[in-house]
Amino acid sequence: MKAFPQTFYWGGATAANQVEGAFLEDGKGLSTSDVQPHGVFGDVVERMPGDTGLKDIAIDFYHRYPDDIALFAEMGFNCLRVSIAWTRIFPNGDDAEPSEAGLAFYDKLFDEMAKHHITPLVTLSHYEMPWALVKNYGGWGNRKVIGFFERYARTVFERYKGKVKLWLTFNEINMSLHAPMTGVGLPSDSSKAEVYQAIHHQLVASALAVKACHEIVPEGKIGNMLLGGLMYPLSCKPEDVFKTLQENRGWQFFGDVQARGAYPGYMLRYFRDNGFALEMTDADRDALKSTVDFISFSYYMTGCVTADEALNQKARGNILNMVPNPHLESSEWGWQIDPLGLRTLLNVLWDRYQKPLFIVENGLGAKDKVEADGSINDDYRISYLNDHLVQAREAIEDGVELMGFTSWGPIDLVSASKAELSKRYGFIYVDRHDDGTGTLARSKKKSFDWYKEVIATNGASLKA
Repeated sequence: MKAFPQTFYWGGATAANQVEGAFLEDGKGLSTSDVQPHGVFGDVVERMPGDTGLKDIAIDFYHRYPDDIALFAEMGFNCLRVSIAWTRIFPNGDDAEPSEAGLAFYDKLFDEMAKHHITPLVTLSHYEMPWALVKNYGGWGNRKVIGFFERYARTVFERYKGKVKLWLTFNEINMSLHAPMTGVGLPSDSSKAEVYQAIHHQLVASALAVKACHEIVPEGKIGNMLLGGLMYPLSCKPEDVFKTLQENRGWQFFGDVQARGAYPGYMLRYFRDNGFALEMTDADRDALKSTVDFISFSYYMTGCVTADEALNQKARGNILNMVPNPHLESSEWGWQIDPLGLRTLLNVLWDRYQKPLFIVENGLGAKDKVEADGSINDDYRISYLNDHLVQAREAIEDGVELMGFTSWGPIDLVSASKAELSKRYGFIYVDRHDDGTGTLARSKKKSFDWYKEVIATNGASLKA
């Protein structure tokens, strides 16, 4: 019988800036997420006293985490992906000393998870960085930020080395190409050359964090995190096939650097052909040799590529502009649903890197309806996750080494793209709405018990 490994990590994934709230509590500094109150694609807004945004409170996980973790434990989670808010530890990024209040909060969070036998998978930087580093240094465009990040990473590795053994460096690191402020703290109108230089600094910082983790947490594992934007050729024309290869390499190169320890030749050619003279020192090249232990990624959808400009009418889906696939259905938000694409992507990444893989985000954002009796019948979410998990199991049969699956947003949270609550992902409903109203009360959706059974049976309850 096809099965998941007995050591498989089952759980969910969250991000500090989308669940915690308490955005200036206990000495926390402003982050880039805080000054983008309307999401990844929104304008930067300098915060003033009295300004409010949905992420300021989010779902108040900062105060309600014990109850939420108890619900995750009830579902059977043995893993929860969370992120540390950098600005809780170093409010301005360049502070002389870390904030004890910030460090203490994550101690309590990890202790609560341990109480329920839930393994933390911790992202160091999930779509946010100290706003002061952007204002005072120019974000990741400034080489000095590498040192600030390394110090932050070493600080949390030392503090939590007895509690956290699974780490990730930067969430969806390739996202910087599509939303520079969110990814590298650069204005949206920055040149490609500026963005790639900032990305280079981030790749060096990621490698230095890997090295530090191996030194400080020798029994730990640290991975990267890619936005898995798999593309198909729209036709079998050789021009479409080759352009698709190039488009896929546009995000795969991040994994190539982090897993192989050097820039691939195709990327060096891209820089030459476009006149991008990246500042890359011998020390940088040496640092990049510290490679990740595993590859983690998000997967929501696929798209198509064509060399024919007349057909190249792209639809925005997630962070990427993709040509729609005429053979696939779409969600309410226009994201195309492609479970088999997950199996394809798992095989592509396994063939490419031969390192363990971890699906750390996958889920369906939808408008959920609360019935008169309080029930929420999210069969569409059950169907989506069932079909993707079936394909993940098939990939394991193909020989892929898969560590685990953490569904995105196991509890409703503020979405990244537009900072809205109406786009819900959770197995747990949160009574809060786009206008900020609601009690924040939690309730179980139909998918709660479904996922509980999937975990209890180690995937045997899935319907192929």
